[in-house]
Amino acid sequence: MTAPTDELRDYLLSRRARLHPADVGLTEGDLRRVPGLRREEIAMLAGISTDYYTRLEQGRLRNVSVSVVDAVARALRLDAAEHRHLSDLALPVPLRRRPVRRIQRVRPAVGVMLDALETQPAFVMGDRMDILAANWMARQLMGGWLDAPVNEHNLARFLFLDPEARDLHADWSTMAEEAVATLRLYAGQHPHDPQLARLVGDLSIQSPEFARWWAAHDVRSRSHGVKTYRHPQLGEVTVHCEALEFPGDDHQRLCIYTAEPGSPSDQALRLLSSLRPAPADTSPR
Repeated sequence: MTAPTDELRDYLLSRRARLHPADVGLTEGDLRRVPGLRREEIAMLAGISTDYYTRLEQGRLRNVSVSVVDAVARALRLDAAEHRHLSDLALPVPLRRRPVRRIQRVRPAVGVMLDALETQPAFVMGDRMDILAANWMARQLMGGWLDAPVNEHNLARFLFLDPEARDLHADWSTMAEEAVATLRLYAGQHPHDPQLARLVGDLSIQSPEFARWWAAHDVRSRSHGVKTYRHPQLGEVTVHCEALEFPGDDHQRLCIYTAEPGSPSDQALRLLSSLRPAPADTSPR
C-alpha cells in the first residue's frame, strides 16, 4: 500500500481521467495530451481556485474542509461510495470516522441465528472480507475452503489465489473486481492497517488481475446483488444476496442468500438443506 498522500493523488487522477468534457457540460476545446478533465476544469466546477485544487490533488493541504470535499465530489460525479472514499483520503484525521480497532468476534447469539436459517446459506463478513462465521448451508454451497481454520477464511484470498474459485463462481470476474473495490474502500478508512497491507501485498504479487484492478482505484459498497455458483452436485445455483450491517458490531455484515421461489435454484437449496446432518454436527464455525 502507498502513502496516504499518494493514494489521494492517484485517486483524484483516476477519477478525472474517466470524465469527458461533455459529461459535465463543457466543450471539448483543443487537443488534450492526457484523457479526462484538466485540473482547472475540476476547480471551476467545484468553485475553488486551480491552485487550491492542485494542492489538494498533490496532498499538500492539511486542513481540507468537508464543504470542499463535497464540492470536488460533485464536480467529479462521484457516487456515494466514491464520495466516502474521497472523504477518508482527504479530510483531516479528526473529521474522519475512526472506530476503535479490535479483534472481531461474532456474538454467540448471532451464531445461533445463522444455524436457525435452515434453507438459506448465511455468513458474517468482517474487516478485509474475512468470513467470521458461516452456517452449514453456506459451507456446502460456497465450497470446502470454509472448512479450513477460521483464520484462513478470507474471501479475497480465496477468489484470487484458489483455482477452485474460478470454477465455483460463474461470474468470477465480476465478483473478483467487486472484492478489490470493497478492499479499496476499506483501505481509505484504515490506511495503516498492517493486516490489510499484508493482504494487498500478497495478492498484488501473486495475482496480475488483482494488481491491475487495485491500480484502477475503483471503490464500491454493495448491500445486495445476484451471484451464480457452479455446485459439483447441484449444478448452477443462482442466489440473491442481501448484506445487513450489525448496529452494535462495527464492520460486521450478515449476508443471506435466497433463491427465487419455485425456481430450479430454490429447489436445489431445498435439496441441499434436506441433506443436512443431525443438529449436533451443524454448529456455525
